[in-house]
Amino acid sequence: MILAIFICFICLACSLAFFFSYELRIKVQRSFLVLIPQSKKQLNSVRYFAQQLNNAAAPEQIQSHWHLQQWWILVAGFFLFTSILIFAFTRPINPTKIEADYLREVDPQIYALLEGQILSPPPEVEESLIEEAIIAATNIESAQPNVQAKVFNLNIEDVHTQHSHADLAAANRKWHKMNPRYKKRLLMVFKIMQQRHGYEMVLLEGYRSPERQNTLAGNSNVTRARGFQSYHQFGLAADVAFKRNGKVVISERDPWAMQGYQLYGEIAESVGLTWGGRWKSIQDYGHTEYRMPGLRKTVEMAEQLTSEGQLLANNIN
Repeated sequence: MILAIFICFICLACSLAFFFSYELRIKVQRSFLVLIPQSKKQLNSVRYFAQQLNNAAAPEQIQSHWHLQQWWILVAGFFLFTSILIFAFTRPINPTKIEADYLREVDPQIYALLEGQILSPPPEVEESLIEEAIIAATNIESAQPNVQAKVFNLNIEDVHTQHSHADLAAANRKWHKMNPRYKKRLLMVFKIMQQRHGYEMVLLEGYRSPERQNTLAGNSNVTRARGFQSYHQFGLAADVAFKRNGKVVISERDPWAMQGYQLYGEIAESVGLTWGGRWKSIQDYGHTEYRMPGLRKTVEMAEQLTSEGQLLANNIN
């Protein structure tokens, strides 16, 4: 902005000097009168050279105008080189490619696990499907009030059995604030679950604001972590569910879903994530987080990590 103001000031000063100075106007006028004949002479020279260059392309002129034909090679090479540059700078670049390059520098481990794959996030799940899933989960849990989750996993103790699904309607299901170090690991788990076990997965919540975290912490059955104590505020955690026959399934009382959560936990742990199903106090089977080495749970760190994915995506705009 300062540079633009400075340039405008210089232009205005030059314009005023031109209009108010008789001597300056006369000098400019004489300069143009001198340049016009020279410009005409140069233009005629260019036309003559262009005509010779055109004639040199004829087959019968190969021997006599070979030196001019070298210009055609230079012109062709120039356009070829220019086309390569245009393609290099204008070819479409997607954020997943940028994220892969970023991970190669900051997280070689996950980059090696990707093996050159560029994984894109799935489409955001529709709100209507979430609402239907909440109703279905509520009906299942009300119909089976005494069923414990340990029916599906006898090895886990102190199982948390009271889940609140109503707050999911206000959850953030966008991927752009999730840090690429966690995001790519999660996408890899999604791919393995789909290809190896046939489970289609959806994101229920990724980034969670500290205000929302404090609200949820008001119910100790949901979470005990307050703002900036959860990995959600750092873009390093997510809650997921499954999609079956076009419908989202979020209830852990559904045997098919519970089996999927067990598989999800095993695969997530294999790529370096922490699974909420292993927790002793409150089991959160759809939750995974990436406990990044050296992470400091501060406001500044949360802003830095959650902005990295957005900044990478903005690089293509």
